[in-house]
Amino acid sequence: MNHTFQTSVSGVHTGVPPTYEMIKEEHEVSVLGAPRSSAPVTTTVINIRSDTSVPDHIVWSLFNSIFMNWCCLGFVAFAYSVKSRDRKMVGDVTGAQSYASTAKCLNIWALVLGLFLSTGFIVGVVCLIIFM
Repeated sequence: MNHTFQTSVSGVHTGVPPTYEMIKEEHEVSVLGAPRSSAPVTTTVINIRSDTSVPDHIVWSLFNSIFMNWCCLGFVAFAYSVKSRDRKMVGDVTGAQSYASTAKCLNIWALVLGLFLSTGFIVGVVCLIIFM
């Protein structure tokens, strides 16, 4: 014990391993034990949402419902986009993905059908004007 006092005061380790002080502190902590409190142990649960982003295609659906609304496909796609956004707000990722997938499919069909029918209508009007 006297030897330990001398080494800590002088700062020179004579024959004592360099980890002696660290082992001594760990031994004191294990003998004394961890500090105990009288307060009850409480736990905190944190729910972390995944960063799975579900696109709801609402802007695309709005465009299709205003400009490319042949056979009301744009309006139906807009309704599914709103349902997808509602499901996403509730936290139902699977339902949101399902509605978003349907809205995307309807938007594609509305856009393709709208482009074909609009182009066909313009070509038909031009042909009528030219050949009359």
